Amino acid sequence: MSDMKQVSFTQMADGTRGDYEFLARHEAEFCAALPDRILAALENLRSSFAGYKIDRLEHSLQTATRAYNDGADMDWVVSALVHDLGDDLAPLNHDSLAAAIVAPYVREECTWVMKHHGIFQYKYYADKIGLDPEARQKYAGHEHFDKAVAFCERWDQASFDPNFDTKPLSFFEPMVREVFSRPAWDDDITSGTGVMQAAR
Repeated sequence: MSDMKQVSFTQMADGTRGDYEFLARHEAEFCAALPDRILAALENLRSSFAGYKIDRLEHSLQTATRAYNDGADMDWVVSALVHDLGDDLAPLNHDSLAAAIVAPYVREECTWVMKHHGIFQYKYYADKIGLDPEARQKYAGHEHFDKAVAFCERWDQASFDPNFDTKPLSFFEPMVREVFSRPAWDDDITSGTGVMQAAR
């Protein structure tokens, strides 16, 4: 085993096979710790954007709880849990950042809904701030349109209730660890289908 501590190059083009094998080992270790970083980022939502009756972590937990209670599968529950992780670093496109986080690990339908849930949420408030509440109609006819509508209506927009019986982060931790420990970009996962919610 090499006792190498850092690469030899200052420009990537000059790297050796040994350099890149060393980096690949480090990257594998770093990726293995992704679930820990996701859970820590969720905890940090406690001090994120304020003003609601509950903090952003509680909103995320409540959204995931509603998904779970609806009979949604793990991809949807974890996507619901992390759907606002972009609030801190990308407040004006937080949905796109959340989608980028989940994209290698969940079905494409979940990623699409995460990426567009911001504009679908306009339905509930945009007219009060001079925006178009029907802006989401530009995606009418898209195969995941109805799922985005359901995500917002049943789970996201409804999840600001301090009296709701919200499950704690520890309940969702095994799901987070399982999803973010999957092989990235596995076609069997990302192109699959699943259960969004129980039949009503």
